[in-house]
Amino acid sequence: MNNEVETNRQYDLEKRLINFAIMVVEFVDALPNTRAANYLSGQLTRSGISPALNYGEALGAESKNDFIHKLKIVLKELRETYISLKIVERITSKRPLENIHLITDECNQLISIFVKSIETTKKRKIKNNS
Repeated sequence: MNNEVETNRQYDLEKRLINFAIMVVEFVDALPNTRAANYLSGQLTRSGISPALNYGEALGAESKNDFIHKLKIVLKELRETYISLKIVERITSKRPLENIHLITDECNQLISIFVKSIETTKKRKIKNNS
């Protein structure tokens, strides 16, 4: 039963990361065609899609250390996405973009989830090594 619950959580998180990537792509496609927006679009596309891809890598980790390392990469990319979104939000404050608050909020929630997941995994690793 415990493995079933954990598998469902992994699937839900994977699904959530995929949905987040799609939200980012759709958001980026709506950005204006300016030099700054084009630059940020590229950054957002890479960092916004990367967490889903790296999470898939984490699920196939070869060890607990490898798993933790890959989760940290997911977290790093989410933080980069969050900062990029905040920059876009400030640049476009005169003409607010649709869904930016939803995407920023989801990104922040995912950051919180991964911070906690990394902490929990580290604690379990230490506990199992004792």
